[in-house]
Amino acid sequence: MSEKILLVVMDGVGFSKTGLGDAVTLANTPTLDHLLKTRPNTRLKAHGDAVGLPSDDDMGNSEVGHNALGCGQVYSQGAKLVNESIESGKLYNSETWRALAGQCAANGTTLHFIGLLSDGNVHSNISHLLAMIAQAKAEGVKTVRVHALLDGRDVPATSALIYIDQLEAALAALNDGSFDAKIASGGGRMKITMDRYQADWNMVKRGWETHVRGEGRQFASAKDAIETYRAENPGVIDQDLPPFVIAADGAPVGRITDGDSVILFNFRGDRALELSMAFDYDDFDKFDRGAKPDVLYAGMLQYDGDLQLPKRYLVSPPEIKETLSELLVSHGMTQFAVSETQKYGHVTYFWNGNRSGKFSEELEDYLEIPSDRVSFDERPWMKSAEVTDAVIAAMRSGKYDFIRCNYPNGDMVGHTGNLDATITAMEAVDLGITRILKVADELGVTVLITADHGNADEMLEKNKKGELQVRTAHSLNPVPFIIYSEQAYEIKDGSFGLANVAPTVAAIFGLKPYDSWEESMIK
Repeated sequence: MSEKILLVVMDGVGFSKTGLGDAVTLANTPTLDHLLKTRPNTRLKAHGDAVGLPSDDDMGNSEVGHNALGCGQVYSQGAKLVNESIESGKLYNSETWRALAGQCAANGTTLHFIGLLSDGNVHSNISHLLAMIAQAKAEGVKTVRVHALLDGRDVPATSALIYIDQLEAALAALNDGSFDAKIASGGGRMKITMDRYQADWNMVKRGWETHVRGEGRQFASAKDAIETYRAENPGVIDQDLPPFVIAADGAPVGRITDGDSVILFNFRGDRALELSMAFDYDDFDKFDRGAKPDVLYAGMLQYDGDLQLPKRYLVSPPEIKETLSELLVSHGMTQFAVSETQKYGHVTYFWNGNRSGKFSEELEDYLEIPSDRVSFDERPWMKSAEVTDAVIAAMRSGKYDFIRCNYPNGDMVGHTGNLDATITAMEAVDLGITRILKVADELGVTVLITADHGNADEMLEKNKKGELQVRTAHSLNPVPFIIYSEQAYEIKDGSFGLANVAPTVAAIFGLKPYDSWEESMIK
């Protein structure tokens, strides 16, 4: 165990299959190119069943990716977990569902659904929403309101009307004299509600004002709002559309008021925590909520077990045990984790199996570098230099057996749809790795380089007409795994996924892996 290991996660960097908008290849990345030609490497599956999602049509994401990287196992995740709960009826038999739906059915109050309206399977799936609305009617709920956050990030950039039309058709089929369901409000996911890591509470404030208080620009329908905003803002994509409120005769159709129930139907936690705080916390000072309505609130999942947030939830998250961090701590090994705010939770909370705290205060150190509060394509280098500085300082300290870091650039800049900026982002990551490897040579540190999913590798796609359009979603492409070491490690033949990384780290350290783990990739 004298060897020291650094794991570098290049967030959102895969191997393109189409060559369309491949910022990874288009970028000048001499170090990454050289490593792939001269060092042991393979390609890892980072989507679908390799990360616990229902099918290979499901894109991986940073949360399930870091879960798999950190625990060496594959757990049912996100959409798959919720699918199983809905199909079995377990969700509707939960104490939370009975309380929320039961309150509305008994008292004639409104059941509200807030969440990302798409089938991207990263934060949510529209099928879950439609199933719950139908079940609510069957159980005697009379009024339902939907507060629809527009995607354009995990699905095509301007596909919002597809999902609006699908929802409106489903509601029309359910509506009758005893049941009234409508869209009440909405807006782009990067404009309202879905902030993460407390980077911009104003997003959540705007969402609260829109969904809860019914304040904002009024429209007759969600379709009207979207078409109007697109006409006023040529080139705008769904995630950046301003908030809107649906009104009739000048009055919002769906304010959230005392006695109502509210379900946040997103299953992914990072962009659900802050709205959950606003609903759950009595002592809340991030913005002025006004008169907080007395409602029953629940999330699709409990988004943070340590914080018990939210207090009510519909589906229990996977109980991830026997993580790499636990194994290292059990052997008295020291660890350091660093990223900037946008991915800090991924090298800590998600890496540790959805656990906020450390396994050992004495053996683990974490460092968060605050992200800039600007659009990522304006500063595509993000905090790569500062992350690199921190990694080099940690290596030089000699204090840590295992260091892990995340460069968010490929993912966060890739999501903007700006190809030129993403090329610059990839070049910044390559520069950071170049600096790291020089110090690794000096100190004899083994460096493992991988990614959690693809994104920057496929930033254009063809629409049904065969025309190229911007792609802002993750890709289904494999990701690299590279070994840079003084030792002559060889990678086995075979098909591997992200869950094979932790066992490989253990093998390099000479540690016996947990029986639950996948196999190591080295011979």
